[in-house]
Amino acid sequence: MSIEHVLPPVGAPVDAAPALFPERARLTGRHVDIVPFDPALHARDLYEASHGPDREALWAYLGAGPYEDFAAFDAAYRAAAPREDPLLFAILDKEGRAVGHATYMRIDPANRVIEVGNILYTPALMRTPAGTEAMYLMARHAFETLGYRRYEWKCNALNAPSRRAAERYGFRFEGLFRHHMIVKGRNRDTAWFSILAEEWPQIAVAMESWLAPENFDEAGRQIVPLTTFNAQELESEGRVLRRAGLDDLAGVESLQKAAYARNRILLGVEPVPLLWDYTRVFREREVWVLDVPEGIGGVLILQARADDLLIDSVAACPKAQGFGYGNLLLMAGEARARALSRRTARLYTGEPLAANIHWYRRKGYAIERVEQLPDRRLVHMAKAVG
Repeated sequence: MSIEHVLPPVGAPVDAAPALFPERARLTGRHVDIVPFDPALHARDLYEASHGPDREALWAYLGAGPYEDFAAFDAAYRAAAPREDPLLFAILDKEGRAVGHATYMRIDPANRVIEVGNILYTPALMRTPAGTEAMYLMARHAFETLGYRRYEWKCNALNAPSRRAAERYGFRFEGLFRHHMIVKGRNRDTAWFSILAEEWPQIAVAMESWLAPENFDEAGRQIVPLTTFNAQELESEGRVLRRAGLDDLAGVESLQKAAYARNRILLGVEPVPLLWDYTRVFREREVWVLDVPEGIGGVLILQARADDLLIDSVAACPKAQGFGYGNLLLMAGEARARALSRRTARLYTGEPLAANIHWYRRKGYAIERVEQLPDRRLVHMAKAVG
């Protein structure tokens, strides 16, 4: 079973304010830095890293190259570096060496659409956390600083590694433009991919979780693949939850309010999930929804932490009591913990909510501690799921 994420309909009103045109800014990461391309600083390193024995494969799907010698390479990049579109950036390792490049291109601030392209990864960057971080930094800058609403990736339809990379990063395939270009004297069909602003927060959560140091062993090998962090569906009890997008924000917040409002009297304070800024929740945690004919029937909010998975919220629509949605959501959270190689699922609830505590105990959760906060006491519970 597959659930297609329903985006705002064509013709819906949108904010018509333009995005910012990208400047030659520095983007700093843990593994790499993205900097404006300066031929005097970067050309020699990049030429030597990209013109070894594998140069034909490296340049196969780019519009130019490989180059006959450094003089030809340097001339081409001295011409490219001052252009505004494509806007060329060098990808530097932490020793300051250029190990790749990428551009913002087809920049359309009025429609808030921008493309990342002309991507060259040398062997030092391929299949490394640094390579993923470079794409994360550029996407984050486009969405969160510049205000774009559509981020595009296009590649030769024959370029299987590029197509796999796009999907791994969370881009969605949109189709082929047949006979789109002639590149190096050959016909090119172009595969189109995109990420929308509504999708970006959850993709960012996935990329940040994958890039976290705890996701790599002592040999530097990944523990959980990015495709798993970027999963769009979560199966539980024969049903499928889908990854929420920002277009679900109002529905998620409405269901959370309805589900938790009944706890106010017992707690004597506002329930924790009703204190959250849900825009931040979408940007910092995994948000999953259970669709039912009437709309959203359940919400599951998770945090993948270094040593466990925190089940931050299990909320079923109050009108759907008796359908087992709460149990389905809890089991989905445990399944997600296993998928993310977390051996322990943790959750918390208010101390006065005895029925909740009893229910979690019946599901295998044990009390670990009681936390005294200024206005409430939280009961923290855990279950081994690995």
